[in-house]
Amino acid sequence: MGTVTVGPHWAVLLFPLLVFGVPTEEPTAGASNSPGSCRQCCDSVDSLAPADAADEVMASPSALPYILPEVRPYINITILKGDKGDRGLLGAPGKLGKDGPRGDRGPQGTKGAKGQAGSPGSPCQKRFSAFSVGRKTALHSSEGFQPLLFDTVFVNPDRHFDMASGHFTTPLRGLYFFSLNVHSWNFKETYVHVMHNEEAAVILYAQPSDRSIMQSQSVMLALAPGDRVWVRLFKRERENAVYSDDVDTYITFSGHLIKPEDD
Repeated sequence: MGTVTVGPHWAVLLFPLLVFGVPTEEPTAGASNSPGSCRQCCDSVDSLAPADAADEVMASPSALPYILPEVRPYINITILKGDKGDRGLLGAPGKLGKDGPRGDRGPQGTKGAKGQAGSPGSPCQKRFSAFSVGRKTALHSSEGFQPLLFDTVFVNPDRHFDMASGHFTTPLRGLYFFSLNVHSWNFKETYVHVMHNEEAAVILYAQPSDRSIMQSQSVMLALAPGDRVWVRLFKRERENAVYSDDVDTYITFSGHLIKPEDD
């Protein structure tokens, strides 16, 4: 325990206690309270008379700690707490950490409720028209125009293609697709029209060459019931011809209904 230095003010307050002492209920046995009584040098400070104790304390301030407890200041820190400050600015985000290991697959969830039925789709097409024919013999054009006739039937389920005239007659209003394939003849011109009624819709042409080649043409037409689609050769200054033979079919003409339309 440290030593406390007594100031003038504390000495004034403590002096009566040191002189008169604190009264007790009974005097200590064997102790003498008369002034000027004798004492042994080994007696403690507590056994001294008040006057002697005061003289002892004044003579030796180091005896004071045995009478007074150590005085420590008490500070209530709650009354020193200030108001809450404003929130500071948001700091810069830190770097993205590394991806952790992939977790285990979770348990299978419960089966969901059955969804509502979707809207009905478009009605299936119930009206059809199609044909595909070929020619196994070559043909040289005469003066002017000459229809291209066919001698081989691949498909013609509803007889919409007339083999005698070489015309396809549309049974339904709608969109139709047609394709024509021919084989040119060496050193001869190939000049062929795909006809819509009496008007040329598209042309298939090949210049004269020392090599015969395959040529093709296709077209989509919007047709009304009763319209006719057919093929014709057209002779100009040069001789016009298409090649085929009895073994292979080099010339084909096909068509079918893509989308029917209501009348």
